[in-house]
Amino acid sequence: MSRGVRAQGPRGGPEPIWRVPGMAALTLVTVAGFGGYAVLFPVAPLWVVTGGQDAAGAGLVNGMLLAATIATQPFVPRALARFGAGRSLAAAMVLLGLPAVAMGFSNQLGWALAMSALRGVGFGILTVTGSTVVAALVPAGRRGEAIGFYGLGVAAPNLVLLPASVAVAEHLGYWTVFGIGALPVLGVPPALALRRSVDATAARTGPGTGQAHPTSWRQARAAIAPAVVLFAVTMSGGALMTFVPQLTGSSAVAFWALLVLGLVAAVGRWRIGRVADRRGAARLVPPLLLTVVVGLLLSAFAVAGVDHDARTWLLLTAVFVVGIGYGCLQNLTLLVALSRVESRDYGRASAIWNVGFDAGTALGAVLMGFVATGWGFSVGFVVLSGLTVAATPLALGRHTRPLPR
Repeated sequence: MSRGVRAQGPRGGPEPIWRVPGMAALTLVTVAGFGGYAVLFPVAPLWVVTGGQDAAGAGLVNGMLLAATIATQPFVPRALARFGAGRSLAAAMVLLGLPAVAMGFSNQLGWALAMSALRGVGFGILTVTGSTVVAALVPAGRRGEAIGFYGLGVAAPNLVLLPASVAVAEHLGYWTVFGIGALPVLGVPPALALRRSVDATAARTGPGTGQAHPTSWRQARAAIAPAVVLFAVTMSGGALMTFVPQLTGSSAVAFWALLVLGLVAAVGRWRIGRVADRRGAARLVPPLLLTVVVGLLLSAFAVAGVDHDARTWLLLTAVFVVGIGYGCLQNLTLLVALSRVESRDYGRASAIWNVGFDAGTALGAVLMGFVATGWGFSVGFVVLSGLTVAATPLALGRHTRPLPR
């Protein structure tokens, strides 16, 4: 257990989670990295449109980003074993930041795809290493709280930079956005500083994060079930984030719907951590899956032909309900995945969880687009709700080993 966790706070309670050695540095890295990711996500496709590409070409830009991310994530545990968390995160910051600036040199599709691929590699390293480092720094009894705090660092840039980036590009120019996209480079010093905290934790608790082991992948298979649950949930999030503007027909309503979804998810991911530490993560997953199902069915009803005002309020209610489960389950499924493996396999479990997250987000958008084209958005939401119900048996499994203290 780290000294920061043992130390008492000013009123005799445990030390605030942000004062645990390494947590502040990890938060700075997270905010910088996800800030660079978020600010370009809606703008990079628009950039290639200015170069003459159609919607299909624009879609390839973020498709390449996510494809490179998912392809990188399974290899990150090996990088952690060889180079350590600090240097791996520093490399991720460089790969996210410098290609963001370089993208401004050309609006041609080939160049944008190449830069997106490099950024995807960096993002893949960041996502796996971040959640792995949380598990390494904080003991199991406070891990839910720590993952919730880490989740705030993930959510804040998405809440601020994602909706603002298009307006910044329109009013201040694309180069301003590309400059903000270099924000991850500022995360290199705190990333390197993390090395000391992670090494100190390993010295006290024994080999853990990123340690190579010939059977690690086989032993980490216990993390697959919670990752599949997350996959089902993030399919819903990916579909909503992609198609809310088309569901509303109003940019103002779309803005508020996306803001509600992001804000509720962020608060849920943050606050559920302490509850999970007290009551256990696994038992909270099934009722929150039901919450997502209810929200999806409300979404289906909202787009099924009711009048405009009713549709607006139903849709806002639906994204609020989905957001509760969407945010809370991000925390809970990671906690369950980590609880099912030994400490030496945290990197593997984190990689599996992150693949589930990003693959679900991407496939949810694709599946909704395919179903809605043939049968309408209402049917698409019903299909997604059915897939979420299908994940429930995995959430009810009783394979969690006792958490180490």
